Amino acid sequence: MKTIPLFIFFMISIIAVSAQASDTEASFETSDHVKINYKISGKGAACIYVPGGPGQGFPSFELLGGNNLEKNMQMIYMDQRGSGSSGTSDNYHLDTMVRDIEELRQHLKLDKVFLLAHSFGGIIAVNYAKKYPQHTKGLILANITLHFLNDDTLKEQIEYGNSLLQLQNKAVPRDSLSNELAKISTALRKKRIGYKFLTEDIETIKQTDKIDSLHPRIIDFGMAVISKPKKYPEYYTDYAPLTKDIRVPVLVITGKKDKAVGTRHYKAFRFPDQKVLVIDGGHLLYYEKNREFVDAVREFVDKHR
Repeated sequence: MKTIPLFIFFMISIIAVSAQASDTEASFETSDHVKINYKISGKGAACIYVPGGPGQGFPSFELLGGNNLEKNMQMIYMDQRGSGSSGTSDNYHLDTMVRDIEELRQHLKLDKVFLLAHSFGGIIAVNYAKKYPQHTKGLILANITLHFLNDDTLKEQIEYGNSLLQLQNKAVPRDSLSNELAKISTALRKKRIGYKFLTEDIETIKQTDKIDSLHPRIIDFGMAVISKPKKYPEYYTDYAPLTKDIRVPVLVITGKKDKAVGTRHYKAFRFPDQKVLVIDGGHLLYYEKNREFVDAVREFVDKHR
């Protein structure tokens, strides 16, 4: 079994919330009879939020600053199948997760939408845009990964972990990178500093903990991907080469200190029509650097609406 990527481990263990009750919340049933919970807020260009995790659910993004986008956009937050308040399934394949977004778009009778994806959600959003470019106005990719087990990121995480532990870096064979990182991750958790892969600011973690305490959520999707890599190998694929074939407008937002997916990972992206914004922050820029984040998204959407 593959080692659990650090950003997946920390997002599952730190952010565990479900949707709060709201008059704007609703659900629909997919073609394979799974309930998908969603919430619509705001006015403007329609934008579907694709959560990270995998299986994170939408409230952590919404309540930690994503809702500031609602002043200029119609935000459509969704809990993916097996996540948040949506129903479970025995099918979490990538093509199914892409289909769920498309069926939500159809259900809402929208012609074209923006997709805003965070972290692991980038894999799903990019594959949606590849399959349905005619319905994609643009992609907003915040701290995303398109290949979370690539050697470059693993090496960077090992070096960073060793620096936190005040250990000397050493040469690690390629086939041992995952095992070495697992050892370092264990040591960091014992010292209660593993969160630093997400953010340097403990106050950010405290805020996520507050949301954590509101409601539990289901995490079937995330656990299926992590515990059954042979059943879901598509989530362990490198999708960076796919980017050269996706011609919709793309905004890439990345954190200068984001060790969860790697500070250099975005450099492998080759979208023909892309803008890259590097912000001085970590993996949760929508909270840490909310004003910069919101301004960048608003400018991008205004240009391509």
